[in-house]
Amino acid sequence: MTYQRFAHVYDRLMTDIPYEEYVEWIKGSAPVQSHPQLLDIGCGTGTLSLLFHEAGYEVTGTDLSEEMLSVAQERFMAEKVDIPLVAQSMHELEGFSDFDIAVIAIDSLNYLKEQEEVKGTFKLVYEALRTGGCLFFDVHSEYKTDHLFLDGPFVYDHEELSYIWFTEEGEEPHSVYHDLTFFIKQANGLYERFEESHYQRTFPFNHYVQWLNEAGFSEVTVTADWDRTSPEPNSERIFIHAVK
Repeated sequence: MTYQRFAHVYDRLMTDIPYEEYVEWIKGSAPVQSHPQLLDIGCGTGTLSLLFHEAGYEVTGTDLSEEMLSVAQERFMAEKVDIPLVAQSMHELEGFSDFDIAVIAIDSLNYLKEQEEVKGTFKLVYEALRTGGCLFFDVHSEYKTDHLFLDGPFVYDHEELSYIWFTEEGEEPHSVYHDLTFFIKQANGLYERFEESHYQRTFPFNHYVQWLNEAGFSEVTVTADWDRTSPEPNSERIFIHAVK
């Protein structure tokens, strides 16, 4: 998996994500009081980090991809805000403590291939939070990885950006390979082509709950999709909130 070119088209691919609703979910469960410290894990290009900052949180962002962090830094500089950024994998977090909130947003957790990496991430996030601190994250449902993703290929065609997105079932249960070919229009009218390959894996939501409890979290709340309903067999995205 690479991000060198992908980082610069990522935001154009995510225009259907209701980022503001993500902020409202967290504000509703952990109201902003006295500038709470928020760790945005897998922050990507910083879209959510900036919204959290504007909502009153003291934000620190982490991401494995230095290319993504570079785009995020450009965004913050343009907005004249200071949000610290750290290049770290979520299952190797270190140097963080006493945060009020940790967020792993927009299925970033699904990029971890092994359950031990997920469990290790929960333990490290637990250590990074103060007592009473909250972890918020979302993941793909099994229905999405096992059925919806496999309905591809998917095609997006726009004047400046087009892509063909092929999906294939992975070796592990509830996993999928994403192979994307992008075509970006250049100033001379020609198109630049580049390719990206991604692998994602999810687990039944009760497994996440069990691993959170094993890490020490309590009061684990599970909802589905953007309307925060109870998970159903055809739910697409699972949202989980846990308290230290």
